[in-house]
Amino acid sequence: MNKNLNAKEITSWVYALHADIKDAPYFEGFWPIPHGVSLNSYIVKSDKVALIDLYRDWEDAPEKMKSQMSSIGIDLCDIHYLVLNHLESDHSGFLKDFRKMCPNAKIVTTKKGAELVEKFCKAVNDNEKDFQNTAVQVVKTGDSIDLGQGVVLHFTETPNVHWPETMMTYEEKSKVLFSCDAFGSYGCVGTKENPSRIFDDECTEEELIFFEKEALRYYANIVASFSHFVKQAIDKFSSTQIKVVAPSHGLVWRKNPKRIINDYIRYAGYNTGGELEKEICVIWGSMYGNTKIGLDAVIEGIKEEGVNVNILEIPSTNASFVLGEAYKAKGIVLAMPTYEYKMYPPMAYILNLFNRKHFSGKKALRIGSWGWIGGAKREYDEAVLPLKWEEIESYEWQGLPCAEDKTTLKERGRELARQVKNS
Repeated sequence: MNKNLNAKEITSWVYALHADIKDAPYFEGFWPIPHGVSLNSYIVKSDKVALIDLYRDWEDAPEKMKSQMSSIGIDLCDIHYLVLNHLESDHSGFLKDFRKMCPNAKIVTTKKGAELVEKFCKAVNDNEKDFQNTAVQVVKTGDSIDLGQGVVLHFTETPNVHWPETMMTYEEKSKVLFSCDAFGSYGCVGTKENPSRIFDDECTEEELIFFEKEALRYYANIVASFSHFVKQAIDKFSSTQIKVVAPSHGLVWRKNPKRIINDYIRYAGYNTGGELEKEICVIWGSMYGNTKIGLDAVIEGIKEEGVNVNILEIPSTNASFVLGEAYKAKGIVLAMPTYEYKMYPPMAYILNLFNRKHFSGKKALRIGSWGWIGGAKREYDEAVLPLKWEEIESYEWQGLPCAEDKTTLKERGRELARQVKNS
């Protein structure tokens, strides 16, 4: 068999399966994934066999996974337990087909997970009247399953990381933490030269930095709303020895699992009172260039203070990437014109996402031009009120900015930069 179709050994009884999703344009239907994403599942093999996390029928992922299972002598019908840490469809879309192929396997999940199993899988046939009692084993924090020969799966509920039913599974003998969406990232893990690459120690430092950047964007897009729960989940494992972090998207961290754990601790702190990065994210849109002229003066002031600045134009920059950069930044500049008495619509969308994701604790400056009438400031003030930002006084002008406007805007940029670097 082609070695690229083999399961990847973590230990002699724990194996990683993965499929790289290369051609799908979006994750969750609207977050761009230009570098793809991986689906990871795991086999724990002893006297009994457990499959940890499932997948959806996405770019032939089930066939890829089954081929990898066969490389270690496992067929779907050999599986005793299917552990579902999380029931979102990228991890459960194949569930109904799995049940048909492997009807005797117990589905292991939390109480809330069991409710979703019933909804997502339904009965396999009309004669199955007691689906949950026959097919599902409900577990809670502290429960375990002994697969034999000292191989034991321990379950810990981690609700709202990032769905209410989620849990993590820890295998005692190997000290592997199967974390599903936690500690995950965007990005295909395989390469043309090494399609089966999956581990952190198979990557260069440059590649690890890439995956960390994609992990941050992944976090800002789909996890940031639940940072308090992420911190609680990590705390539950603070005294647990973890040798391998095995998520369902992204790299498997076996050389330095603390690296991705510490990344997530930092990410969770960005909107829960932790330290933000001393940099400024500039998000701007300009209908006819008048706002951009004023923004240039602000950026000049920021740079004179020596603060790093990331500049993102909307709508040409997708909101996914805006979130990834803005989430970590202590300072933020929002530059937009007034549009029909209100904010420039692409900026209104960005602020809506900031509220959904709780982008709090920032030092902010809002600027913009207006044509025949203003009004953006009123809507902006209402939009950012829940975020409790520390605001530099907004600045607006009609039409082209004059020399006095530019001088004021430059000073506002300097003031923001000073606050960012001195706080």
